[in-house]
Amino acid sequence: MITELKENERIDDLQRNGYQIIQKRDGFCFGMDAVLLSGFAQVKQGERAIDLGTGTGIIPLLLEAKYDGIHYTGLEIQEEMADMARRSVALNHLEEKINIVTGDIKEASRLFGAASFDVVTSNPPYMNDAHGLKNPHVPKAIARHEVLCTLDDVVRESARLLRPGGRFYMVHRPHRLIEIITALKSYGLEPKRMKMVHPFVDRDANMVLIESVRGGRTMIKVESPIVVYKEQGVYTEEIYTIYGY
Repeated sequence: MITELKENERIDDLQRNGYQIIQKRDGFCFGMDAVLLSGFAQVKQGERAIDLGTGTGIIPLLLEAKYDGIHYTGLEIQEEMADMARRSVALNHLEEKINIVTGDIKEASRLFGAASFDVVTSNPPYMNDAHGLKNPHVPKAIARHEVLCTLDDVVRESARLLRPGGRFYMVHRPHRLIEIITALKSYGLEPKRMKMVHPFVDRDANMVLIESVRGGRTMIKVESPIVVYKEQGVYTEEIYTIYGY
């Protein structure tokens, strides 16, 4: 099957299993946060995973490349993005392993049914109305700001989608950490692992990775942090390992 590119699209090499992804030349493209989330999340053999707000499908593609899950789903509300993700799935001949669904995160449990997944991942919009200006470019605004869904929506639907003992993995911003933990616990998701991400060793953390378990016991492990750059433009060895180099 030949996957056709639309106007202003390009194909990027993911450096994993020979996989490639279609992205807009001047649109929203996946970033370090998505790559870090795929490195932090774990999908065990035979498990089903769903990525909420999947965008171009980067997280299902990377998880499928790394793990032996039985099936991966991506949910995306923007049809243009979902269409790109589907064509990337076809480009990599993964139609039997990855399904991209157009739909609203707020309706996820209704769309798929309660307790229907072992793993949920999400790289949700980081900014609420109180933090930062909304990007005037609508797809980017939806990806970065809580325009169409809130943190509460993401956490609530993740809890409903997970079977008891299932795991929810999320990347977010440290300045919302108290809000994040409060939301997780209010929906019965117990934080179990947390890892801070620093751009440089002497800079404050700008991302946080969190794993929570539906119905888990109260105990959290704060893992050693990730430092992204050794120096300007040069990744640390850990980042190259996560990328798969």
